[in-house]
Amino acid sequence: MTAALIAVASGKGGVGKTFLSIALAQSFAANGERTLLLDGDLGLANIDVQLGVSPKGDLMSVVSGGMTLTEAATPFDGGAGTRRGFDLIAGRSGNAVLRQLPAHQLDLLGRSLKLVSGSYDRTIVDLGAGLDSTMLSLAAACGRVLVVLTDEPTSLTDAYALIKLMGQWHPEAQIAVAVNMAADEAEGRRTYAALERACVKFLGLTPPLAGIVRRDPLVRTAIRAQTPFLTRSPTAPAAGGISALARQIDTAFAPPRATSMPQAR
Repeated sequence: MTAALIAVASGKGGVGKTFLSIALAQSFAANGERTLLLDGDLGLANIDVQLGVSPKGDLMSVVSGGMTLTEAATPFDGGAGTRRGFDLIAGRSGNAVLRQLPAHQLDLLGRSLKLVSGSYDRTIVDLGAGLDSTMLSLAAACGRVLVVLTDEPTSLTDAYALIKLMGQWHPEAQIAVAVNMAADEAEGRRTYAALERACVKFLGLTPPLAGIVRRDPLVRTAIRAQTPFLTRSPTAPAAGGISALARQIDTAFAPPRATSMPQAR
């Protein structure tokens, strides 16, 4: 397992997963860490759009054999090794081929990802929303999975389902949780507590809380401007939560703590 490799996932779309992936990449880079951000949403990729960049390559080019992951990396804001700059490997939007990769190609992509991550201090993989086997396999290849959720009931349900499936299919993966778009710290902790109760009761484990990021209207403004949030609004309310998440994330990733025998569900 590569400790610096983290998948950012969610059972449900619309929870701000891509925003957090970009912001984490910026935070790690600001801390002096060489960072790679890979858009692993195989079919609905949009990180390059959010950042307003034209990538020199993408995952489709890699899967088709046209280039390696290293060759597909596009420097953003000075590239890896610069303050808040990082390297980006874009996905390919609207291409069903990537969503239907056979097992051997998925395995090759996962191994290539581990290999290229060795050239960086941090590699963040922004996965697509959902619970399909392709997404779960890529998450398992990363080893560490940050599950993002909000206080919406459907987000809680789907986050629980994601954690359950990862535990069943890939029990070796380490899971941590980030609550996004919280009204305040107290609401964020209540959201996490609701997920924790379900995981303890039915799965017999407690996924650690990595951090809470507040709801912030300036996030949408930054996305519309195709500018990274921490560049446009470094002192905004959500920025503090992102910085804290980046600092705490390694501590949060520990093997799931067993609690009691789960109830069947």
